[in-house]
Amino acid sequence: MTAAASGEAVIEGHVTQDGVAASAGYARLLDETGEFVAEVPLGTEGGFRFFAAPGTWTIRVLTPGGGGIQETVSAGYGLVAKVELRL
Repeated sequence: MTAAASGEAVIEGHVTQDGVAASAGYARLLDETGEFVAEVPLGTEGGFRFFAAPGTWTIRVLTPGGGGIQETVSAGYGLVAKVELRL
């Protein structure tokens, strides 16, 4: 993790499938209880970014055809939590 210029907790990452960026699909942010908080479409390079409160979060990625993966990450103010997900 590295310091975020904004001072917010940031969770960002990339999604790949078979070594190629997964540009179709969505990344969801779930809180510690598994409740849905936010969703963003994957960027053309398979990227996503969330601004969050400090704590433990789950990133769930959903892609066309039913593909998906999830990972838990800790976020803190002024830090960037980086997540690399491979389908």
